[in-house]
Amino acid sequence: MNEIEKNLLAEIADLHEIPEGAYSIRKDGKTAGRNSTADIQIVSKEDRDGIEIHIAPNTKKQSVHIPVILAESGIQETVYNEFFIGENADVVIIAGCGIHNCGNQKSSHSGVHTFYLGKNARVKYVEKHYGEGDGTGSRVMNPQTNVYLEEGASMEMDMSQIRGIDATNRDTKIHVGDRAEVILTERLLTDGTQSAESRVDIFLDGEDSSARILSRSVGQDESVQTFFPCMTGNAKCFGHVQCDSIIMGNAKISSIPAIRANSVDAQLVHEAAIGKIAGDQLLKLMTLGLTEEEAEEHILNGFLK
Repeated sequence: MNEIEKNLLAEIADLHEIPEGAYSIRKDGKTAGRNSTADIQIVSKEDRDGIEIHIAPNTKKQSVHIPVILAESGIQETVYNEFFIGENADVVIIAGCGIHNCGNQKSSHSGVHTFYLGKNARVKYVEKHYGEGDGTGSRVMNPQTNVYLEEGASMEMDMSQIRGIDATNRDTKIHVGDRAEVILTERLLTDGTQSAESRVDIFLDGEDSSARILSRSVGQDESVQTFFPCMTGNAKCFGHVQCDSIIMGNAKISSIPAIRANSVDAQLVHEAAIGKIAGDQLLKLMTLGLTEEEAEEHILNGFLK
């Protein structure tokens, strides 16, 4: 790979060399490398573009890397990936997509990821989106994520859009079974004239299921963000939705959280806050020798971690 492609992999997956274990690297619409292990099998889908990842029951302390990079202007693709995680497995899945566009054509990636977690399975899922390049062509990402958790399963999702994505439409749906839990953290940063729309629907279907949505975003310049997080309790459950945003410049941010109870035993909470950086925070950092721009950057980096 050239330096541009290596930089994209470093940004979205913290990869500086070919990873150990199972991985599938996709570059400019084609498979650039793939490896399976005894416990984790990665195979191409037969009916559409994408892969299937089969993780054997009781697989522990293993990881899967599935990054996607687009370094040629004008590529527009939709990829379907399915994950089958066996009972009692405990794994880390690292995804993400990076786009480098120096041309005048739109480059876009739409990834449809569907997860099936078996009984008592545990997954940590990390997904980063990043864009760069000085071309006039736009960089677009439209991730769609579907998750199904069986009894006792647990999924921690860390989903972030770092910088450089001109438009994104994010759609996440999660069904949580008996005594299963999900924690979803979403971090977004937009600037310039970028736009981001995110919809998250979590359905607490099982007895004693639980879920938490934590959304943190920063809107700068003329960018526009809209969030629709929704928690639905269909049984005895607990759910919490929290949305925090920092608004700067002439940005526009809408946060529209919703909670819906279809059971008398559902406990659901939501809260949302949008505001600018506090002046006393800036002043404190500037007294330590930082410029105003450096102080702002320090605050934003801490907020989005």
